[in-house]
Amino acid sequence: MPRRCQAGHYPSLKEKGLIRMPSLSIKRNRPKYRPPAPLGGRPRSPRQRPPTSRTVLLALVPALVILGAFVAWPMVSALKMSFTDASGFGEVSWVGLDNYVRVFTDPKILTAVVNTLIYTLLFTPTAVGSALLLALLVNNSKVFFRSFFRTALFVPFMVSLAVGAFAWSYLLDPHVGLLNYWLSETGVQLGNVLQDPTLAMPTVVLVGVWKNFGFYFVIFLAGLQDIPQTLYEAARMDGAGVWRTFRSITVPMLSKTFALVLIFAMIAALQTFDQIYVMTRGGPYGHTQTVVMEIYDAGFGRLELGFASALSYVLLLATLVLSLVQFGFFGRREKDLS
Repeated sequence: MPRRCQAGHYPSLKEKGLIRMPSLSIKRNRPKYRPPAPLGGRPRSPRQRPPTSRTVLLALVPALVILGAFVAWPMVSALKMSFTDASGFGEVSWVGLDNYVRVFTDPKILTAVVNTLIYTLLFTPTAVGSALLLALLVNNSKVFFRSFFRTALFVPFMVSLAVGAFAWSYLLDPHVGLLNYWLSETGVQLGNVLQDPTLAMPTVVLVGVWKNFGFYFVIFLAGLQDIPQTLYEAARMDGAGVWRTFRSITVPMLSKTFALVLIFAMIAALQTFDQIYVMTRGGPYGHTQTVVMEIYDAGFGRLELGFASALSYVLLLATLVLSLVQFGFFGRREKDLS
């Protein structure tokens, strides 16, 4: 029988302590009043405040010191040296524009300029075209082992060009080279291509393409993956073929990538030095003597540091002008397409 309390009242479950009712504290759960933020926003805590210009400048000081000591000061010194007959020894005399006049009148320099242009015309379309073709193939989802091919095609770019040039020199050696040995089994005699005035330039171009096209391949591959697939699906629904799709979708969407890769390839061609120095030393008979090889020979071979500095600045200005022309051309083309 349940225990009866006074006046016939029976205790409830709460009074017996079997259940506990939650205490409702309306005032405690009510959010505190917060005044509206001022027009400029609430002040941030010291940790959230953006760094001031003084802090940014202090953080940039180490990098600016390194750039000034190893980039800006050597460039200014080289520009000043280009107006002198400095040789590294003895007194230095001011010669004015004589070194620049010699750059444009010396037949040997003109031959080096022609060789550099030939190298550029052979290297740029070959490297860019092969990189684009391989990027289109590897970007296809039907190709197996795509990750392996991406890595394998990029590996030559990671190898030092001087080391690669040594390896290619042994491969092309007419006496102990494996390439000549394999071709001789098929009845083909390649001979000493590095001493052939006709084949020496295409050979060093081939080594340069082998070294650099992996870098351009990766850039093209990244550009292709940024193109929306809906454009290709719409083109297939409209009945467009492979060539029409490539010309109307791929090429316009890769305009910025084309500009970047072409500028990289052109700069690499104008500054080529490593494989020519290792494989031919500018020979045979000056057929692979480029502008950078001429700068090296003038500065470190003949100790004409003033003339070498002038030639370096002429090459720098030529590279800058060609880069600006390409940027302007592709920028105008992209504006017309948009």
